[in-house]
Amino acid sequence: MMDYQKLLVVIDPTTDKQAALARAVELASDNHAEITVFLSIFDFSYEMTSILSGHEREAMREGVVNQRKAWIDDIIKPYCKNGIKITTEVIWHNRPFESIIKHAIDGNYDLIVKGTHEHDKLKSVIFTPTDWHLMRKAPIPVLLVKSDEWPIAGKIVCAVNVSAEDDANETLNGKIISHAKKLAKQFNAQVHLVNGYPGTPVNLAIELPDFDAHTYSETIRLQHEERICYLANAYGISPDFCHVKEGLPEDVIPDLAAELDAELVVLGTVGRTGLSAALIGNTAEHVIDSINCDLLAIKPDGYKSPLEEL
Repeated sequence: MMDYQKLLVVIDPTTDKQAALARAVELASDNHAEITVFLSIFDFSYEMTSILSGHEREAMREGVVNQRKAWIDDIIKPYCKNGIKITTEVIWHNRPFESIIKHAIDGNYDLIVKGTHEHDKLKSVIFTPTDWHLMRKAPIPVLLVKSDEWPIAGKIVCAVNVSAEDDANETLNGKIISHAKKLAKQFNAQVHLVNGYPGTPVNLAIELPDFDAHTYSETIRLQHEERICYLANAYGISPDFCHVKEGLPEDVIPDLAAELDAELVVLGTVGRTGLSAALIGNTAEHVIDSINCDLLAIKPDGYKSPLEEL
């Protein structure tokens, strides 16, 4: 599972510069992986043209698809060296995220790689609705690519959760670290672990006059430090690369990634559906709004995509 043998690269139709493809080729070069370059297109105006017969509409659709295929063939040419196998797939579909996830499931892909939009003025990333859907609903890891190159001897940050000690959480932590270590080996990078712990609840300090906020906070911090070092030790990571900071994960993780000038943040995402998806953006979604590097989102074991039933 941790082997990226089949990579699905989602192409960006708005630009010739494809950061996701460049990253996928880097990933593939070591283990002779297969790459499929994927584009999902849809033009509403063709669907609405009532003067066209079904047959003519089909022909127009095919024309657009073939045009796009030719454009992609030009883009992949420079990458088809060194024995890397790249195939292309252009699909007419009105919901890109659905067609991407469906293709990834049907083709047993190991990783979805997609570029994100950089917003030059603010140096922040603009995530499209497709990005959000992929992170919530794709059953396989999703790598959202922002920067152009990963330097040798860079840094990878694993956002782990050591506040809950249940099996599912521990397994997810293990998965996050294993993915990071695999990439660290290939790119000769350092793996760092980060964990945010909650500050002192204000109501406790108010309700209990003798409450010692400092001691409480220290106790929580030490508990988190002990657990993160235990986790690091289990995976052969130096305690010097463990970072425990007070605050919400969505503040702590981007701050540390910026401080370390990390190339990649790896975190777990819990797929939410229905009402909770609308109301509660999970940590991953808050985090990616403010990180300035690539992001690898991992699903917990046993996660079933709502699209797997379709």
